[in-house]
Amino acid sequence: MEFLTLLTEHNTQGFLLLLLRFAGIFAFFPFFDSGLIPVGIRGALAFFMCLVFFPILPEQPLNYDVIHFLIAGTLELLFGFLTSLILQIVLSTLTFAGDSISFAMGLTIASAYDPATGSQKPIVGQVLSMLAILLALQTNFHHLIFSFIAQSLSQIPLGLFTPNQNLLESIVYNFSLLFSIGFAMAFPILGLILLSDILFGMIMKTHPQFNLLAIGFPVKIAIAIIAIIVIIPAIMNNFLTYLKSSFEILEKLF
Repeated sequence: MEFLTLLTEHNTQGFLLLLLRFAGIFAFFPFFDSGLIPVGIRGALAFFMCLVFFPILPEQPLNYDVIHFLIAGTLELLFGFLTSLILQIVLSTLTFAGDSISFAMGLTIASAYDPATGSQKPIVGQVLSMLAILLALQTNFHHLIFSFIAQSLSQIPLGLFTPNQNLLESIVYNFSLLFSIGFAMAFPILGLILLSDILFGMIMKTHPQFNLLAIGFPVKIAIAIIAIIVIIPAIMNNFLTYLKSSFEILEKLF
């Protein structure tokens, strides 16, 4: 009987809008948007989180008609999409760095199927992305997301999200830093590979019988792999720093 008393129009609309907010989060946020997580699992997780967060919903009069409810639901999905862009940009910096390293190493052809995105990606980029996600989860990245959602419920009432100028400017600004930060992460390895190419070019000039494909190419790959092993702690540390900064940006914007 207590459950039946909760089935009012006000509570039903609030629960459905909260479900759409979680649906937008699990559809677009890093890790949760991975193809490795079945859609059914994400849907069940969104429903379960609604049950957990529903008791802390602030009092809000909800009496939408069908048209306004559809608009409110669309805004909730838009909320998840726009807020996820800032975090996706941070993860994309690693992908760009990994692709740049793979290109410099000559491993662009050595691509493998990425089940997370459903496309072919260079191996180095896949390794960096998967390691970044594991480190993010180890540092309670998912807890920060749920904390952000709890904060957003009090700051942005359900169905009343409106993209402001500060949010759009922050997305554009962070997107403009994607390539520069990604290049900075990959620069030590790219510089070492460039130096090895210069040395191999000098050797070929002095010793024309030097077979670059048979000797130089494997040596360059070996040098790059050793450099990646040495540099990867610094790359991951920078990634976690930028990830933390992105959550601070989200807290300021909302």
